[in-house]
Amino acid sequence: MEILMSIVVGILFMSAVYLILSKSLLRVIIGTALLSHGAHLLLLTMSGLKTGDAPVLMDGVTSYTDPLPQALVLTAIVISFGVTAFFLVLAYRAYQELGTDNMEEMKGNDSND
Repeated sequence: MEILMSIVVGILFMSAVYLILSKSLLRVIIGTALLSHGAHLLLLTMSGLKTGDAPVLMDGVTSYTDPLPQALVLTAIVISFGVTAFFLVLAYRAYQELGTDNMEEMKGNDSND
């Protein structure tokens, strides 16, 4: 199961880097969202999650699941959602002002700096 998840993480990272290196601003935003999803999955995969055990530690319990990776990923999901929403608002405003989402056309020139 871990090998399959590692392959999925690799595919997510590969497609995210491809999208981030494109010239379209919308593709860059989608690439950053995919990169954050890949990081979430990587964190959960590498933490070695156990199933069927309680995520609490009580007296006499020898087998438990560590709740820290789930808490970290849940926090990271909320943060990445906020960052993605902020990027989308910036992209919309840039499109309103400039009329394009092409990164090459958004560059300033000597008369526009």
